[in-house]
Amino acid sequence: MRFPRSSGILCHITSLPSELGIGDLGSAAYEMVDFLHAAGQSIWQILPLSPPAYGNSPYSAYSAFGGNALLISLETLVDEGLLESSDVQGFPESDPACVDFGVVSEFKHARLKLAYERYLANPPRELKIAFELFLDTNDWWLDEFSLFEVFLNKYKESNWSKWPDPISHREADALGQARQEMAREIDYSRFQQFLFDRQWNRLKAYANERQVQLCGDMPIFVAYESADVWGNQDMFALKEDGTPALIAGVPPDYFSETGQLWGNPQYDWEALENANYAWWTARFRRALEQFDLLRVDHFRGFEAYWEVPYGAETAIDGQWRTGPGAKPFQAAAKELGELPFIAEDLGMITDAVHQLREELGFPGMRVLQFGFANMEDDFHRPSTYPESCVAYTGTHDNDTVMGWYHLRTPPEAGSDPLDDVVHSDEEVHWQLIDAVMSSEAEIAIVPIQDVLGLGNEARMNLPGIADGNWAWRLSPQALTQAHADRLASLCQERGRLTHEVPSVG
Repeated sequence: MRFPRSSGILCHITSLPSELGIGDLGSAAYEMVDFLHAAGQSIWQILPLSPPAYGNSPYSAYSAFGGNALLISLETLVDEGLLESSDVQGFPESDPACVDFGVVSEFKHARLKLAYERYLANPPRELKIAFELFLDTNDWWLDEFSLFEVFLNKYKESNWSKWPDPISHREADALGQARQEMAREIDYSRFQQFLFDRQWNRLKAYANERQVQLCGDMPIFVAYESADVWGNQDMFALKEDGTPALIAGVPPDYFSETGQLWGNPQYDWEALENANYAWWTARFRRALEQFDLLRVDHFRGFEAYWEVPYGAETAIDGQWRTGPGAKPFQAAAKELGELPFIAEDLGMITDAVHQLREELGFPGMRVLQFGFANMEDDFHRPSTYPESCVAYTGTHDNDTVMGWYHLRTPPEAGSDPLDDVVHSDEEVHWQLIDAVMSSEAEIAIVPIQDVLGLGNEARMNLPGIADGNWAWRLSPQALTQAHADRLASLCQERGRLTHEVPSVG
């Protein structure tokens, strides 16, 4: 699939400013859309919206279909009459540049429960109709999700294999009894998903009206502690007791000397194929309801994946296994049509991975920070980018481009290839952004930290480190009209404007 020459910004929802400790789907999200429109940007790329299972990582969620309730805007619930203004006051003092997920979770869930009780007491007619329609439309994934979430809260144990046997083994009578006994808790779980879905769809509609497309991010794997694994145990490499037999990771690469041990259970690809990849098609369908474009994380895992025995301390002692190739995507395309996907093909990439991506017609990724480690490898240098790719100054797994620039070690021998890109010590981040914008890549994406020229204090994630990630936030008023004007002018100069922008008209 080909995309028009354009550009966008990478900024996760949690990173937006808010007085309640975490970015959400309220006014700051709409202000970001307005900024992107004014800046000539056509794409807003975010990280996964799913509810994190542990470590607050959006790439390890307890549902591939549900939304993160912490992203629900309490401000919007006040506007809809489900909360009073006084209900959302009293948030504990916290660092505005960093999310304290524990504090945010306690504060928000108390208010979401209050909003649900207000709804039950006097449901507004329009909201009640919308909730019922949501239930009818989403029951195919919501039933399993809500039941899992209720058990998660009841047993205070994320490892579902430790739940009572009738529940962990999904005995029909036990699940039926639980649905009756915990009907209200299940309904509350569904209500949160309804609120999330309602707010997200409104934001997406607003973005599309402003000529901004939303680009999502789909991890290839799901967390073991998820409704997906609990509800589809025959699709994963599990032992008889339900515990993982084989887990996912990647071998040593430029992100980590010992590789990355993700811990997600491996798929049983034979079982998935026997079901015509129906679960994957459903997952893609849900994603394409939420997003205009989709970045498929760890695309190389479809060609071959790194398999590690459960219990290993690092990912070093794993082995490569042949993946399903194009089959899951071909099965989905038969039902969903052309797939507007971007293949995340970073890391140890072979010719077979590139061939698979080209067979499917997905653009791959090029990252400027990877292009200047040595003289010989110019694959990630902007001067070599082909049209069919998405170019980045960096991703959520990289340092900021200025953090990288200040820490990098130039080649010991010969000239530094970065000298062809950075010509002075002034506004280095804009020179690096321009290098990506000037490339042949049909899409250029810049993390918002790089637009602001921030250092490694603004890094979003450090791969291989479990704690302290995903917490960075924009400061209020950090983005200015000057930033928007400069981005818009750069887009015009580099042929990436796809809509009219007054400042460069």
